[in-house]
Amino acid sequence: MTDLPASHNLPDLAPAARDWLDTTSARIAADPTAVRTAFPAAARRGGRAAADRVRAALLLALPLRGPALAAEVTTLYRHGDAAEQRAVLHALPLLDAADPDFADRALPLTLEALRSNDTTLVEAALGPYGARHLDAASFRQAVLKCVFCEIPLDRISGLADRTDPELTRMLTDFARERTAAGRPVPADITGLVAETDETTQRSTRISEGAA
Repeated sequence: MTDLPASHNLPDLAPAARDWLDTTSARIAADPTAVRTAFPAAARRGGRAAADRVRAALLLALPLRGPALAAEVTTLYRHGDAAEQRAVLHALPLLDAADPDFADRALPLTLEALRSNDTTLVEAALGPYGARHLDAASFRQAVLKCVFCEIPLDRISGLADRTDPELTRMLTDFARERTAAGRPVPADITGLVAETDETTQRSTRISEGAA
């Protein structure tokens, strides 16, 4: 995808990690199956702090497009641990931008992550790729799951653009149910809720005060 070394966008990598990334990326470009052993090793060879970015660089080194790229990414996700799965999800918008034929082919992974009980995967699934490719119903359900799981809504990409009357209604119903049960309404949904009664407003103020 580029003639520059794979590490050129990661200037904070240690020299040994940069050398490993460049060498490994060249090997992946020549043999795509090499990514299957390199991907799990990224945290050890590149450092845990940079592991997601190193793994993204490895995926971008794949000489695959469209269905073949999506199939390889899916294999890595399905056989990876939570950290590797999160890295795949974070890399999806980069792959989408680099390969027009990639498009929504990784959407099944996004939906799978949204069904997970791992909140880091749910949050990663709602990055730019999910915001672009999730249909309206799936996006609304994902936002509600974030509310239930106490994932801050400001971490959801494209929320302002994708909020529609139906999502507002769903969040309003949620707020009313919480109020009726004597429980506080999460403060970060106030801008998305159609507050029509003083009880809901009072519950929101209680929540904000508790924070």
